[in-house]
Amino acid sequence: MLADFRKRFIVSFILTFPVLLLSPMIQGFFGFEFRVPGADILTFLLSTVVYFYGGYPFLKGLKDELAEKAPGMMTLIAVAISVAYFYSSAVVFGLPGGVFFWELVTLIDVMLLGHWLEMRSVMGASRALEELVKIMPSIAHLKKNGETVDVGVDRLKIGDRVLVKPGEKIPVDGIVTEGTSSVNESMLTGESRPVTKKPGTEVIGGSINGEAAFVVEVKKTGKDTYLNQVVELVRTAQESKSKTQDLANRAAMYLTIIALTVGALTFLLWIFFGHEVVFALERAVTVMVITCPHALGLAIPLVVAVSTSLAAKSGLLIRDRQAFEKARSLEAVIFDKTGTLTEGRFGVTDVVLLSGDVDKINDKEVLSLAASLEASSEHPIARGILESAREEGIEPLPVEKFSSIPGKGIEGTIEGRKFLVVSPGYLEEKGILLNNGRIESEKIEEIKEQGKTVVFLLEGDTVLGALALADIVRKESREAISKLKGMGIKCLMLTGDNRYVAAWVSKELELDDYFAEVLPHEKAAKVKEVQKQYITGMVGDGVNDAPALAQADVGIAIGAGTDVAIETADVVLVKNDPGDVLYIIELSRKTYSKMYQNLLWATGYNVFAIPLAAGVLYGCGILLSPAIGAVLMSLSTVIVAINARALDMG
Repeated sequence: MLADFRKRFIVSFILTFPVLLLSPMIQGFFGFEFRVPGADILTFLLSTVVYFYGGYPFLKGLKDELAEKAPGMMTLIAVAISVAYFYSSAVVFGLPGGVFFWELVTLIDVMLLGHWLEMRSVMGASRALEELVKIMPSIAHLKKNGETVDVGVDRLKIGDRVLVKPGEKIPVDGIVTEGTSSVNESMLTGESRPVTKKPGTEVIGGSINGEAAFVVEVKKTGKDTYLNQVVELVRTAQESKSKTQDLANRAAMYLTIIALTVGALTFLLWIFFGHEVVFALERAVTVMVITCPHALGLAIPLVVAVSTSLAAKSGLLIRDRQAFEKARSLEAVIFDKTGTLTEGRFGVTDVVLLSGDVDKINDKEVLSLAASLEASSEHPIARGILESAREEGIEPLPVEKFSSIPGKGIEGTIEGRKFLVVSPGYLEEKGILLNNGRIESEKIEEIKEQGKTVVFLLEGDTVLGALALADIVRKESREAISKLKGMGIKCLMLTGDNRYVAAWVSKELELDDYFAEVLPHEKAAKVKEVQKQYITGMVGDGVNDAPALAQADVGIAIGAGTDVAIETADVVLVKNDPGDVLYIIELSRKTYSKMYQNLLWATGYNVFAIPLAAGVLYGCGILLSPAIGAVLMSLSTVIVAINARALDMG
């Protein structure tokens, strides 16, 4: 479509030069004379090509807008060029009057250029559904007759058993029949911590297997799978999203009504006052042609091009202009938790000393010993402890006699001393008490109530300390939430994670409200609930956010998220910074203000031009000629261009 507009513009632009050169009005205006035999017929033929070829998108747009009962920019342009073309053609073949061919071709040129500029700036075509389908692996390892055979996922049937290797995506929805591993479902469900899967537990197609292989029995295929249901939710939300007209279309709708009404009244009144039909028709046509100013075709696209460029330099990609315009009016912003407000990775949030002897060991030593042991493990908790240690500048110590305690933890010798990192289940199994004679301390209980994962560091049977792990809250999130609330915007959180983790994050960031344990197919419904009260933005990064992003008035995707989220969103944040939501709102407000100013400049001259074109001052000998109308139109176009360039977010 972009290439089509470009091609139509180039062809029309080339054909415009001979039309301008042969136009008596242009010759008179610039004071030169150029006579060519059959100039009228040649101008008519060239203008006919421009009208039907260059004007085709607008004539088609007229049909579409009228079918939807929503006249807008396309209707206004189509009316203006059609009136100019058919009236001028009638003049060429004998009707007394003047031709408007040069206005016709230049108007089509400017409108094609404007639409091309705008489309090039904002590529809004969404490929969300295709990206969703891409998430699923195409090949599965089918176990058959004691062998493993690679087959296409589309050939799997309910009851088949497939092998899922470490690091692979699970190809279908099913139930684990053999093996135990941890699975990352965060992009699909919003659950931040890895989920342990063992025989009898369900797995979702598209989630990522962790450290060990397991066998899955297929329970759902095709349209019944979880991911295909998300596809359907996205499709439904995109189709039902309100088709609000943008600022330019609303202005164009009013101008269309004005043009047709004033044109008709002009014609009828001149007939009523006894003038010839030809004179009345020329006045009516002049009104309708002048009402569609050239500047209107550039008023919005130029601002869009400038604001899109400014946004891109700041790491924002605007995909849908209408939604971007609406960002200025946001009253509530809903944030996904995992990967948006948080970093989407496990890290140490608390270190609790439990040895009873503060001088014996400190926080850094607990973290250092735990990280040294975990350096040899592939478990996600191990990676979280190791990364947190490295952020503190702690490098792992050499470990000897390393071994894992299946399902409970790990052990090893560091500098001749035996240490263990274990789960609470290990303490219960061995009957190991903390220094206060209890299984749990009040601090540990408080941490567990926050939904965090707790592991203990032991030396032999003595508990030295505990490490609490959770999805790390982004540093930028606090400032972003604080500033948004300062602007009077409600800040909410929507997550598939458990309510304890959600409550902890909500308290940390001082959110207005949160929704926890929300499944992806419920997220769009939650956004709808909030939309009943507020104009709502949704910020997310995962597949599980796609239906909600499509449903929201403004969908904003974190750029490091999935392609699905990015393709469903209206605006994409290239950086993982929730603070950029503030920039979007501020840029939207300034952009809208510039659009509004440009529309006033682009149409303001109509206040003078339309009455003069209609012949209000005819009795005083003043009648607006098309040449003077052209000067006014050119002046408004220059002003609009300068004003658009003045958009600045500095």
